[in-house]
Amino acid sequence: MLPANQASGKINLDPDNAEHGLAQLVLTVIELLRQIVERHAIRRVEGGTLTDQQVEDLGEALMNLEEKMEELKEIFGLDAEDLNIDLGPLGSLL
Repeated sequence: MLPANQASGKINLDPDNAEHGLAQLVLTVIELLRQIVERHAIRRVEGGTLTDQQVEDLGEALMNLEEKMEELKEIFGLDAEDLNIDLGPLGSLL
């Protein structure tokens, strides 16, 4: 069961559970960067500016990063929704 602030899409900063809140924040930032890199890679692939080998290497790197993110989320008991923090008037992060 998630703490109330976690269910509402906010980072958990409970001093008794600081490691979990920090992990949530760090993984949120990493997930944001992963999505940005993935979008940029798709644009480059669609633009035809990469060789076949570069496309293959990029795809493998992105798959490995996504796999590692899944491992880390499991270790810290987080799911995708936990990384989608609420930025108030700006909306959700992810």
